[in-house]
Amino acid sequence: MDLLEQIKQYLKITWDDEDTLIENYINRGKAKLNELVGAELDFDTEGHARSLLFDFVRYAYNNATEYFEENFRSEILRLQLMTGVSLMPKDDENAQI
Repeated sequence: MDLLEQIKQYLKITWDDEDTLIENYINRGKAKLNELVGAELDFDTEGHARSLLFDFVRYAYNNATEYFEENFRSEILRLQLMTGVSLMPKDDENAQI
């Protein structure tokens, strides 16, 4: 099942009339989350990034995006920290003690 269908299922949307609208929300959500984290996130696998994308689309679909960052502040911070740590060099020579 592709991302659009999974998000529609999450939102309990069974009709296809709003597919283009939802795809636009998905693209806006991906761009927003990538911007907030400062990196390209993986939305195709289960995890924090994907979960936040689903919630961003839910807020966008209900015309409430102005509340998204406020309501998901701790989850966004957790994603920022997890992404930052994962991007750190793993070479022991670069480790600072």
